[in-house]
Amino acid sequence: MSTNPTELKRPDVWIKTKDSDLYINPLPVRIWHWLNAMGFVALIITGTFIRYTDQFKLMSFETAIKTHNWVGFAVIANYFVWLGFYLFSDRITVYHPELNFRKFFDKAFKQMMYYGYGIFRGHKSPHKVLPHDKFNPMQSITYQIVMLLVVPVQFITGLMMWDIKRFEVPIAMVGGLNTVVTVHVLIYIFFVAFTMVHAYMGALGTTPATHFREMFTGYEEEH
Repeated sequence: MSTNPTELKRPDVWIKTKDSDLYINPLPVRIWHWLNAMGFVALIITGTFIRYTDQFKLMSFETAIKTHNWVGFAVIANYFVWLGFYLFSDRITVYHPELNFRKFFDKAFKQMMYYGYGIFRGHKSPHKVLPHDKFNPMQSITYQIVMLLVVPVQFITGLMMWDIKRFEVPIAMVGGLNTVVTVHVLIYIFFVAFTMVHAYMGALGTTPATHFREMFTGYEEEH
């Protein structure tokens, strides 16, 4: 096969190929991904400085809050770029390639067995990555829960704490400031764990750098 990328027309997607690799992650997705990753890491770090001021002296409490707020607004803006891109393009199919619940749960069970057992035995993943079917069922449902539920709740609680007076009515409606802070901190803990698991799963390619390289080049190696 030629080493130059070629394009093959399919009914719902353009597939670029380079040797045996598939063009899975277009440039807008890659830019968004790395901006989002850097933003969330910055939020986790500054959030840690805010929460544990006495233990971490790398920046002042005031600087940590200002940085956290500005980065938070940038991440919110980046989130709506992601939402608009997937809602108003055919890329939404990577989350729902076909609405067949029986097939979805069957594939999800096989993927769970792979993650729980097969991956440690050197088995291949039961999911074959394609441009229109990028995520396996476990990834698909996890990312949708995170992006459509967990992330918006974190944004809302963060905005409430950013301007308590302006949002005093909705704060009172959800049980007061302590409830808002507790939810925000619990989701912060979740994202610390999620980031570590995400990085670990990213290192499970052919080599530890394979999947990370794919998020720079856009090309997914055929496994």
